[in-house]
Amino acid sequence: MVVAGKASDKLKNLLNQAIAREIQVSIQYMWQHVQTTGPLHHLLADELKKVAIEEMKHAEQIAERLWYLGGTPTTAPNPIFVGENLKEMMERDVKDEEEAIELYKEIIRVANEEGDITTARLFRKILEDEEEHHDFFTTVLEGL
Repeated sequence: MVVAGKASDKLKNLLNQAIAREIQVSIQYMWQHVQTTGPLHHLLADELKKVAIEEMKHAEQIAERLWYLGGTPTTAPNPIFVGENLKEMMERDVKDEEEAIELYKEIIRVANEEGDITTARLFRKILEDEEEHHDFFTTVLEGL
């Protein structure tokens, strides 16, 4: 059972990796929203903005959980890649979502091993969102 302020360093480090990733993609997707051009701009810009905001909300939720567990949330994002064109953007976004899915499955596994059902539950919900984002980016990429 998890006690306030108690979590393994491994789990806290994984949560910080997740925060860095969420900050990265929230900025990345927002700038893609701003910089998308061409005939698909109006179809994609709003969805990119929506996904960017969802990712920032994930960062907040993870940071709150990490703080509760006695960790300090990072403020440093992973490297941000906007892309020169829509195909580059979508290829990178698909890759970033795939990496998130793998990371979040690992977090769920570690949290379950440590008896931290709250963190596991939080990441099951976030994982659902990330799979939806992956589906969106994959679908757009297939149409290019």
